[in-house]
Amino acid sequence: MTTSTDFDIRKVGGRIGAEILGVDLSTDLGPAVVTEINSALLEHKALVFRDQRLDDAGQLRFASLFGELTTAHPTVPSVDGRPHILPVDGDEGIRANQWHTDVTFVRTPPKASTLRSIVVPPYGGNTLIANSAAAYRDLPEPLRELADKLWAVHTNAFDYAAHPAPKSEKAAEHRRRFVSRKYRTAHPVVRVHPETGERGLFIGGFARSIVGLSPSDSRDLLRIFQSYVTRPENIVRVAWTPGDLVLFDNRITQHYAPDDYGDLPRLLHRVTVAGDVPEGVDGTLSHVIEGDDAAHYTPAAV
Repeated sequence: MTTSTDFDIRKVGGRIGAEILGVDLSTDLGPAVVTEINSALLEHKALVFRDQRLDDAGQLRFASLFGELTTAHPTVPSVDGRPHILPVDGDEGIRANQWHTDVTFVRTPPKASTLRSIVVPPYGGNTLIANSAAAYRDLPEPLRELADKLWAVHTNAFDYAAHPAPKSEKAAEHRRRFVSRKYRTAHPVVRVHPETGERGLFIGGFARSIVGLSPSDSRDLLRIFQSYVTRPENIVRVAWTPGDLVLFDNRITQHYAPDDYGDLPRLLHRVTVAGDVPEGVDGTLSHVIEGDDAAHYTPAAV
């Protein structure tokens, strides 16, 4: 068992992101090590572990140190024989080239996500991760006060990974599966982080409308808020090499995978840790509008 917490944390961005040096994730990590990693996650929002060379079982074991796992996805199939692992395969039309937070269309989105690189292209194929707490702090006071009061409807009816016209039959089939069961959930535009108390903009690609506003006004407001999330100073870019693993806090980040690697193969495996019900500034909790509570996907919050 690895019990020493004597590892290095090297910041890779001024506002988000750090590399963890000196931890072998293939070993049995002791509670003190896990606590320190979690503390680093809360501070830096996204952690990069280079050249870990984990297999599926190792990734599952590591992710489970931070809580109970979800299954792969509410609608999209898992890796064969691995119900908790989602294949993120560019060859299958899964190209998440829109800013989003994972699975926010259900009432209890994941707490954290792990991505493990298996096949990476020789160029492109990076993952960008943004700090939505920094974005909230960047808002002018009138916009912060407005955001604190707003709720957004998140839905999977618009596939973040799909183009207006899918490029291939594989991409079209992925889109059909993605929307095969429809979800709509109302979340606060500003979420209070359950561990740190930080406020962050909880929007992204699945947030399609603002409660009480017209579609046009909703689009305009979401565009304004989103522009603060994606400011360059709030983003870290992860350039993958095979064997890397990234752990990010899904409660207070967004991410984006630029579709800039042509027809080259790219394969990551994703494992997500089950989360709780988001809470707004006034203490009100998110609620389902359409669809079920996705109990087949994620453990229901108590």
